[in-house]
Amino acid sequence: MPTDSSSVIRLAGTRACLLAVLLSCTALGAGELQVGRYSIAAMAPLTAQVEPLSATVEVRFEKPVRTVGDAVQHLLDDSGYRLAGTPGSAAHILLAQPLPGVHRELGPLRLDQALQTLAGPIFQLVQDPLHRRIAFEPCTGQGR
Repeated sequence: MPTDSSSVIRLAGTRACLLAVLLSCTALGAGELQVGRYSIAAMAPLTAQVEPLSATVEVRFEKPVRTVGDAVQHLLDDSGYRLAGTPGSAAHILLAQPLPGVHRELGPLRLDQALQTLAGPIFQLVQDPLHRRIAFEPCTGQGR
């Protein structure tokens, strides 16, 4: 039975293409995914997904945001965290203060840094990751 030379050439061409593809593939390590022809991505959550308060924020507070508390609440809206506090505490007094004009635009910076900036140096940001709450406590010997 005579062989068709065009089918032999096609078969050789297919084998050559397959060999070229196999040789050009890079070995991906565990936890890596090829997302494009020349791009590899790590299959791991972003730091901000694991620690939401480390997310980078850049914000401009509009006129309805009038107090420090309004600004803190605005920053926390999509973070999954909420504000914990005790009425009558020093932190409660801070949150009722008018938002300074210099704080109307913040960032880019980490969310926890933005919250600390709003509170100022007299207060310390306290995180409760288990309950996803934050609070502000006066630094030792200040703000009472």
